[in-house]
Amino acid sequence: MRVLVVEDVRRLADDIAEGLRDQGMAVDIAYDGLTASEKTAVTSYDVVVLDRDLPGLHGDLLCRQIAEADNPAMVLMLTAAGAADERVTGLRLGAADYLPKPFHFPELVLRIQSLARRRPQALPRVLRFAGIELDLVMRSAFRQGRALQLSPKEFELLAALMTAAPTPLSAEQLLEKVWDEHTDPFTRTVSVTVGRLRRKLGRPGIIMTVPGAGYHLRTGGDPH
Repeated sequence: MRVLVVEDVRRLADDIAEGLRDQGMAVDIAYDGLTASEKTAVTSYDVVVLDRDLPGLHGDLLCRQIAEADNPAMVLMLTAAGAADERVTGLRLGAADYLPKPFHFPELVLRIQSLARRRPQALPRVLRFAGIELDLVMRSAFRQGRALQLSPKEFELLAALMTAAPTPLSAEQLLEKVWDEHTDPFTRTVSVTVGRLRRKLGRPGIIMTVPGAGYHLRTGGDPH
């Protein structure tokens, strides 16, 4: 996970970065808004921990700049201003989350991890694999020119498998990508949805079960 910490109080920025590196994250630091703007222009970050009151370029402007990028990072706004109206302003600017100072470091870590999992991946508008075309904007699906009538979850499941192909995705990874946090991880939700999707895709079957690893797509063959 790649994180940028933008904080003008150097001791705090360094402490945050050191703690995040201890958690296995790759962390860069910017002590002002202009430096942060330069870093985000050349590096793809998963999460930007952003102080609001910054020298050089205010955190509000930087937040909007990040949100309008082609492949935006998730912004966690970190500020001493914790009033409700301040939080609303930050969220309207494009921040994905808001954590007022002072904060507990374990909470900061959990919020960063959560944002990284939520970050949309940069995808083309149309995914193609083995004769399947998935239009992510129009939400349409075709196989060899035949329209597929997919439910929203079936569509998202197929998109996740096509994006990862040929790498397998575990049931846990699919739950995280396609369903929300309230889904019971011990249910058969994934296997049931995979079964429905296989039937709708028809033959030859391309959703393969990999024992101990999950599911992946490949050309030819039958699911097993």
